[in-house]
Amino acid sequence: MSRHPLAGRPAPKKILVDLEALKKGYFETKPDVTNPNQQVSFGTSGHRGTSLNGTFTESHILAVVQAVCDYRAEKCFTGPLFLGKDTHFLSGPAQETALEVLAGNDVNVVFQSDNAPDGNVFTPTPVISWNILRENDGKSSGLADGIVITPSHNPPSDGGIKYNGPNGGPADTDVTGWIQDRANEYLRKNLDGVLRMPYEKALQHAKPIDFRDDYIADLGDIIDMKAIAQSGIRIGVDPLGGAGVNYWKPIAERSRSSTKTSIRSSRSCPSTMTAKFAWTAQVPTRWPASCE
Repeated sequence: MSRHPLAGRPAPKKILVDLEALKKGYFETKPDVTNPNQQVSFGTSGHRGTSLNGTFTESHILAVVQAVCDYRAEKCFTGPLFLGKDTHFLSGPAQETALEVLAGNDVNVVFQSDNAPDGNVFTPTPVISWNILRENDGKSSGLADGIVITPSHNPPSDGGIKYNGPNGGPADTDVTGWIQDRANEYLRKNLDGVLRMPYEKALQHAKPIDFRDDYIADLGDIIDMKAIAQSGIRIGVDPLGGAGVNYWKPIAERSRSSTKTSIRSSRSCPSTMTAKFAWTAQVPTRWPASCE
């Protein structure tokens, strides 16, 4: 296969995702409940889609999160729900919607604060899993669970929402099937029964923290930082603009080692998933190292 002329070059602005169109579609598009493609459909523990074709909208998040609240109530999960989002553009408004519904259902929500010194607002999925496991350690009741707002490796136009149960991992198909069916029922009823609190009030109901502090501190229990430091190894890190983009610097600082760690970029760019085209001029479905 021949090398494309655009290979290795920044993606032209004209092909980048229109963020205003994404936002408009998220809030204004109403899914066609008779169209299977626009119904809630859980894949790997979650629902994914884009607001550009009515497969990921505010209505989907309202329905899914209310269904999660119903599932929690049925299973008597009364512990905190840990909420995180990634760097996809739609994850921002989707998390706001999720907070409104969780607060409306009086769920004890813990989420990544937007007041971190470096401005971090993103949370990798393993961090949510770790918090769930830590919270549930030794418990048989008052169990915690979590929601991650992410479509994983999907393109920049996509959004997604996943549910993690008390075991910290992706929910099994019996659970996601239950949530999916209940969410679609809410969509068919025009969201009748969905409980919601205004966003500013919902923020007062939730608990913002910086998830990184305890998670990074705990890494030393499973990773021999001293051995790494003594090895003299040089480590290069490219977060690819993903949810861990602001985790690598504090990890390097916390290790207090002589290991040389080079972090290529701590920026994320919501309009494209790659700073430059691949050699075929296709845009890989990963977040960028920069927005050059």
